[in-house]
Amino acid sequence: MDRPTVIDTVKGEPKERQRFVFKQLLKRKNVVDLLGLLIPVVAFSFAPHFYSNEILLISMMIYIALAQGVNVIYGLTGYLPFGYVGFYGVGAYGTSLAILDLHVAPEIAIVIGGLVSAILALVLTPLLKLSGSYFAIATLATAEALYALIANPSLKNITQGPYGINIGAVYSSGGSYVVAVVLLGLSILTVVVIKRSRLGLALRAIRNDPVSASLSGVNVVLERTKAWVVAAAIAGLAGGVFAWTITIFYPSAVFDISISVFAIVFALFGGVGTTFGPIVGAVVLYGLYSYIGVTQPQYFQLIFGVIIVIFVLFLPKGVAGIANALIRRFRMRTIREEA
Repeated sequence: MDRPTVIDTVKGEPKERQRFVFKQLLKRKNVVDLLGLLIPVVAFSFAPHFYSNEILLISMMIYIALAQGVNVIYGLTGYLPFGYVGFYGVGAYGTSLAILDLHVAPEIAIVIGGLVSAILALVLTPLLKLSGSYFAIATLATAEALYALIANPSLKNITQGPYGINIGAVYSSGGSYVVAVVLLGLSILTVVVIKRSRLGLALRAIRNDPVSASLSGVNVVLERTKAWVVAAAIAGLAGGVFAWTITIFYPSAVFDISISVFAIVFALFGGVGTTFGPIVGAVVLYGLYSYIGVTQPQYFQLIFGVIIVIFVLFLPKGVAGIANALIRRFRMRTIREEA
């Protein structure tokens, strides 16, 4: 006689069995999402006790946040933002100028930087009318335009122009690290909440088929705009944390296209649309880059470019997708053996 499966142990009508299975799956997702939030936050909270390079740890947390931002705009909507660094740079400058001109605390200035990036995203919503490579190129051109604007010597009295910006008076190693941990947790929590909300469901429907989603009553433009603004705000907050950590930087440091490339590669490598994927991608690849790629960054940029092409075309679900496929195969094999 065949052994009963999990579904067979539930007596009653098929609908009751379906509810049982759905509840079990929901519990598993709750555990995975909870671990995806707690493990990185706890790990980075205690990391300085075991590893003294706080700048590297903060940079890794910043890239995890950026990868989660890419996760929102690309993983849930399908828009690949090569100019994502524009929001990061605007957040860094918004934070720094708020400290210098408004004389607010760095923590408040970082929030202001995130709000400035979100407002910029609202201004740039016409870009969402584009798709595919056109959207990617348009965002890249926008980021370059923002860089040229901020680095303009004529705006020296406002942005300090190409001569860099200095907020060393508010430097706080411990303070910036705590805020980086908060940013890390906030970015992961944002992805979890969006995935579980009606917004996440609408975004996935839009990504699969915008026309069908629209006919089903989904406001395609509004939902995409929400994801766009949230992703921009995360990048702006990340830029603000970077500014407070480094305190002295030039426009080229926060508008470097490699920042976008790194964030996209980390998200793609780990697996977009998942909670753990961008975390794994950022920790593994940025750790590898920091270990052997700093001395020869040009080779790593080439490698990251190849990773983008491979994962977009052939492995869109990243490492997480490969892991899930292996787990499903293992479960199916176990079920067959038990039967």
